Amino acid sequence: MAQFNSKHGIVSAPQMALFMAFTDMRNFVNMLPEDKKQGVTADFDTLRGNVSGFDIGVRITAREPYKYIEIQDDGAPFHFTMSLHFEPAGEAGKTDFSITVEAELNMMLKIMIGNKINEALDNIVDSLVAMSEGRRPEGMPEDFHL
Repeated sequence: MAQFNSKHGIVSAPQMALFMAFTDMRNFVNMLPEDKKQGVTADFDTLRGNVSGFDIGVRITAREPYKYIEIQDDGAPFHFTMSLHFEPAGEAGKTDFSITVEAELNMMLKIMIGNKINEALDNIVDSLVAMSEGRRPEGMPEDFHL
């Protein structure tokens, strides 16, 4: 099992508000650019779509209010678990956010996509921090807000 850890980012949003934004998978569809929403479906617990030619589904399997959300694959080319961590940042109204991914990757896949997974996780954290500070990451829909 390979493990990938994002950097930590201080998000300018209260822990409860940030957790609530991630606890409903339908919110993820709202973050997608219009041209990427085609074929993506979601309900409260699940999200399904096509990523780089692969049909992938994910399901929230655990929620610890305001601290932790666990998401697992639900029909993906390999098994993975993603953990979203929401911790107090030591400053009122801010949250220390990070992501951990554990994936069953064979050696070839680990070599091919391992660095890309780390980069993607760090980009998610950076984008979330930017949005919370009023900066809009490239490709983010104009009407999306935390």
